[in-house]
Amino acid sequence: MPIDIVIGAQWGDEGKGRIVDLLSAATAMVARFNGGDNAGHTVTIGKDTYKLHLIPSGIIHDHTQAFLGTGMVINPESLLKEMDMLRRAGVIVDSGRLHISHAAHLITPGLKALDAAQEAALKEGRIGTTGRGIGPAYTAKASRSGLRMEDMLDKQALQHKLNAHIAQVNERLTALGAPALDAGAIAADFDRYAAELTPYITDTAAMISDGLEARQRLLAEGAQGTLLDIDCGTYPFVTSSTCTAAGVFSGLGIGLQPVEQVIGIVKAFQTRVGGGPFPTELSGELAGRLRGTGENPWDEFGTTTGRPRRVGWLDGVLLRYAVRANGLNALALTKLDILSGLPTLRLCIAYRLDGQVYARPPFGISRLAECEPVYEDFAGWEMDVQNIRRFDALPGAARTYLQRIEEIGGAPIRWVSVGPEREQVIETGH
Repeated sequence: MPIDIVIGAQWGDEGKGRIVDLLSAATAMVARFNGGDNAGHTVTIGKDTYKLHLIPSGIIHDHTQAFLGTGMVINPESLLKEMDMLRRAGVIVDSGRLHISHAAHLITPGLKALDAAQEAALKEGRIGTTGRGIGPAYTAKASRSGLRMEDMLDKQALQHKLNAHIAQVNERLTALGAPALDAGAIAADFDRYAAELTPYITDTAAMISDGLEARQRLLAEGAQGTLLDIDCGTYPFVTSSTCTAAGVFSGLGIGLQPVEQVIGIVKAFQTRVGGGPFPTELSGELAGRLRGTGENPWDEFGTTTGRPRRVGWLDGVLLRYAVRANGLNALALTKLDILSGLPTLRLCIAYRLDGQVYARPPFGISRLAECEPVYEDFAGWEMDVQNIRRFDALPGAARTYLQRIEEIGGAPIRWVSVGPEREQVIETGH
């Protein structure tokens, strides 16, 4: 039962989409198991760039079956737009290829409005959510008051549940000083969504289990990253789902079984969007150099929000933490090309806190805001590496930097990306 898992090893935005695209070439089933349309996976193929938020990016390969798992929260309006975008790009998206778990939860306009109102009420303590209704959807799920995809299969029941849901939401919105919503208009929209999505709603857990029994390979695509995990992340500046590898089984509704690869995607430097601690964060000209201008789709601006990402040096302490939290046995390092031309590179190898030096974060990462990074410096390289296709052809300084990342992280780097295109991924042979 071959399963591969791809996980973000940082605060998301590591470039998972392009590694998933690479691995999907030899995969029968691709699946998302967590999160919603706050995720953003970008895949560049020639002149075409695909920005996906809900559908597994492996669907771009026409031989794959794509699954949206039970652990997801789904905005049907966003999903339908994404399906249309893929169809216009020539990707086959029909009920024979795309399968949506009946047990996945729905995001409604009410939950999005609550997200915005609750974030605004926090004022200076804002978390920096995407405003997509993700947190309220998982809150409703945990309180057993949420709507699920299977509710869309019964038109009358859906209308009744939506009316009750919006009435409850409006009470909370009014208390927060936000305007109430029109339940009738929302119900009419969901009636249309249900008509379009009903053919895709099924028991995905049973389908995936059958595929695994038939020895079909499954690639589980994680959304966001380890440091945004609800349990293992920089709480409370986290998302509301399980972003680590352990969430694959509950998020797809399948039992524990052998996993062949747990691959952590790590950027050659560190980025994050929204609030929260960031020990290696940079500002000024160097930060702008790493971030880019936003003119290219792979610059450091949020795929979902468009917000400029905070940037900094690679944090080896947090990478080591991610390796442990996920059981990573392979790494894929992206955006090495962005570091070309920098005279000196820095890698955080430890933290200084309360007069002591820590090789791993004390108390998990709950005191991250108090930690001072301890750096190791490396010589940079001038060569443009975007046209290199062999690991041994990389500049010696680049290979030294990568070797030290492996040592600090505790897992081998098997792939290195030197640009946004499909062919710009180097296999290291490790």
